Amino acid sequence: MQLDRNKGIRKWDNQAMLQLMVLPALLTMLIFSYLPMFGIIIAFKEYNVLDGLFGGKWIGFAHFREMFADDRFQTALRNTLAMSSIKLLITFLAPVIFALLLNEIPFARFKKWAQTLTTLPHFLSYVIIATIAMIFLDPKGIINKILSGLGIIDKPIEFLAESSHFWLLGASLDLWQETGWGAIIYLAAIAGINTEIYEAAKVDGAGRLRTIWHINLPAIRGTIMVLLILHIGNIIYGGSNFNQSYLLGNVFNRDASYVLGYYTLDNGLLQMRYAFATAVDLFQSCVALVLLLLANWGAKKMNGSNIF
Repeated sequence: MQLDRNKGIRKWDNQAMLQLMVLPALLTMLIFSYLPMFGIIIAFKEYNVLDGLFGGKWIGFAHFREMFADDRFQTALRNTLAMSSIKLLITFLAPVIFALLLNEIPFARFKKWAQTLTTLPHFLSYVIIATIAMIFLDPKGIINKILSGLGIIDKPIEFLAESSHFWLLGASLDLWQETGWGAIIYLAAIAGINTEIYEAAKVDGAGRLRTIWHINLPAIRGTIMVLLILHIGNIIYGGSNFNQSYLLGNVFNRDASYVLGYYTLDNGLLQMRYAFATAVDLFQSCVALVLLLLANWGAKKMNGSNIF
């Protein structure tokens, strides 16, 4: 017992500097992530800035009852779930497929150029992306000119003025912006596969499709499951949904573009209903936690072990 204790002390002494390097990250998480959680209590109060967090009258779940009865909340919830679900179906598998295809390209220079060009959009501000989208999707923009030139349409399409186009438009922008970036982690996982496995498969007569199915996909299955769980947990927030709603939404497509992020901003900062906005955000956090746990439970059933 004493020997194990001495071994643990020596190990700590050897790694003391490395352990201390983690301290700033832990303090940052404590200060900016955990301490602000005390503010959740205002979701159950009649909050007033002058009274502070611990002042005000307790009203229980009154804000939540008002929230669920609000037609704007129901519209925002529907749009958030719809947009996030469409993006999950369209944009989640795209990086996987792109990484598998990119891995099969034998020309190293072309592969580097393709990866660089598809990764660059990730680093663009969404203001720039929204501006590009508005220019390209304008009735006199290049998209309408191409469609008209090919004889697909007779008159320009008002992409940003029709609610029916907004959800697919948001998914398309995410597909363009995040496919290359999302493929990086899959390419890293594929790069870690032992080359001897490929050689053995080649000796056994396996072609490219069989190699992808029996070697590459099993190698990145764990990575796919982890990212899928995180995506499912983020459905209620929607990632880029707020940026698209705020920058590309307007009175014409509001029925499809109004999401929970904008609803929270509208009530919290514009109307200064801080307690009500906190209740909305707490609802989102609870739903995200439930979705995350359910996704992890489903992964456990399929893989036989917890991912997290």
